[in-house]
Amino acid sequence: MRLPDWIEAFLPHPATAYAGDDDRMALAIELARQNVRRETGGPFAAAIFDTTTRRLVSVGVNLVALHGCSVAHAETLAIMLAQRRLGTHDLARPGLSPHELATSAAPCAMCLGAIPWSGVRRVVCGARDEDIRAVGFDEGDKPPGWAKKLQARGITVIEDVRRAEAAEILREYVLRGGLLYNSRTIP
Repeated sequence: MRLPDWIEAFLPHPATAYAGDDDRMALAIELARQNVRRETGGPFAAAIFDTTTRRLVSVGVNLVALHGCSVAHAETLAIMLAQRRLGTHDLARPGLSPHELATSAAPCAMCLGAIPWSGVRRVVCGARDEDIRAVGFDEGDKPPGWAKKLQARGITVIEDVRRAEAAEILREYVLRGGLLYNSRTIP
């Protein structure tokens, strides 16, 4: 699975360091915005960063509708591409710097399950689950207190980074007539 062609030209120079959560989230949000405006996918984006160098390792944008693949979520793509780039299934492998996932919106049930297996040690989220559900997406059955459950596994979770801006991308997607895939109400 390939990311849209516009992403390579959009990304800054590989040596760019992202100083803080706000900078890393700004990149994820702008990727989500561009994915919506370029009509290449849903209103979600994510990026993996090396927490020692603060450099970008990989990005992902939601490609569910574009590729007809229910698992083509931004987080899963960012994780897979980081693992491919680093040559390991474990981003916490000894000898590697810790890695962080910055995601424009809180992870859905599927992506939440992928995070511990990936080796990511820190997750930074923009929009909250309620922002995502408010526009009509079904995020699946996430356990109450999911952030605390990740933290109990040694994964730091930071929420609400640029939340209002991230939530606005979700609303823009809906206003533009974006497909609300998997928006069924589960009995």
